[in-house]
Amino acid sequence: MKKFKTYQTAIFLLLVGLVTISCSDDDTSETLSDPFVVAFENLSANLNDIDDSQEINLVFSETTSEGGTMTLLLESTNAVYGEDFTTNPISEETTITLPLSQGSNNTNFTFTKLNTSLDETVEIKFSIISVDYPNSQIQGNTTFTLNSSASLGRGFEPNVGGPNQPNQVYIDLSTETQTEVRRDSWDLGFYGGNEFRVAINGSIYMAAAQLEETNIDAISEADVSDLQAQVAVGTFDPANEAYIDHPDGTITKTALEAVSAIEAENKVYLVNLGYEVGTENPAPGSVAVAGEARGWKKIRVLQQDNGYLLQYADLNDTSHNEVFIQKNTAYNFTFFSFDSNNTLSVEPEAENWDLNFTVFTNILEGAGSYGFSDGVLHNRKGGVSVYAVSTEDIAYDAFQLADVNPSSFELDQRAIGSTWRDVINDDKVLVDTIFYVIQDPNGNQYKLKFTALLNDSGERGYPEFKYNLLQ
Repeated sequence: MKKFKTYQTAIFLLLVGLVTISCSDDDTSETLSDPFVVAFENLSANLNDIDDSQEINLVFSETTSEGGTMTLLLESTNAVYGEDFTTNPISEETTITLPLSQGSNNTNFTFTKLNTSLDETVEIKFSIISVDYPNSQIQGNTTFTLNSSASLGRGFEPNVGGPNQPNQVYIDLSTETQTEVRRDSWDLGFYGGNEFRVAINGSIYMAAAQLEETNIDAISEADVSDLQAQVAVGTFDPANEAYIDHPDGTITKTALEAVSAIEAENKVYLVNLGYEVGTENPAPGSVAVAGEARGWKKIRVLQQDNGYLLQYADLNDTSHNEVFIQKNTAYNFTFFSFDSNNTLSVEPEAENWDLNFTVFTNILEGAGSYGFSDGVLHNRKGGVSVYAVSTEDIAYDAFQLADVNPSSFELDQRAIGSTWRDVINDDKVLVDTIFYVIQDPNGNQYKLKFTALLNDSGERGYPEFKYNLLQ
């Protein structure tokens, strides 16, 4: 997975709380200006992700009007400075001095790994111990840790891509990584687990209906024309739930039935390919996720050699294509595209992601399936579970590992879903009275709170959140 690039200003605002100090003396009072604060941009990094060197960034609460300096304390466990690692500027008797240049809003230093065999017993910590600058205070992210453990947390801006929301973004909290894929780049997902199941791409509103025929070449558009209007998302007909993968993420509730080992039991399916990513520029606060219709296919899937044999064709074709797709147990799904007639990489490995920011197909009680934007799904099939906490019960900052309730974790991959935002009213507001507890496939537990729904121009498709490892 590619390394996530940082976002200095947003993260600083998320992780550093500025205070206004008021002083009073009998009948007079004076409000002092906000203090000057320096903070680490992130809380931690994983030594395993550093091949050679890495810049460690610190950000300021305001642009400096004059020069100054700051001092860091260096503490290391099971690693020797100059042998296992070094820094630039160099450390002088366990301290590092960094300049605060006039007219700047950040500074950094370089960590270089000299020993490639640093293991899980190593911990290297940098702490801010002094800042030589007017009206300065030490607060916020004052410590940065390098080790081989899970990330301690940070602020994040998933690259959903704006109001067309073209990207599905997979987030791995423990390694601070995101993986992006264009929503309309794939069509089918072939399950890598024990079941023989095939998923359709709900992020572009695909739908599928089983036919009675087992000979794919015998089906033409004339045979399915009466059915096509029903096999669609957003028809306001509760019956159309049968044509989508259930949005709770249960693998046994896909639109396509389980692929049988008995060839004669596998029927042909009519497949609505949904819509391309939208290209219109909607008004601020709105979205335009659905573009041109992508058309139709007919498909049939068989079991073969512990994998899948996919047969597919256009509706009026009298012959079909075939492709064998091997099961891959390291992934939830192996993905296939009709556009490229090949498999492609979409999700990271099953244990290497936690959250998926995506458009998805949801169900509205009594009205069937419909398209949903700004969705956040968790990796149910990979072992992730989530539950929500109200800030009326406990504040985000106060929530600790001891407050986790194991019985509250939900499997439904929509446990976050839409609950983090309210786009029904004209204001398009972030719901700030809720945060989430997430348990990842390795047993790490995090608290996570959303901090933005819109960008500065009021456009959707620019979510932001912060999270912290509970320990």
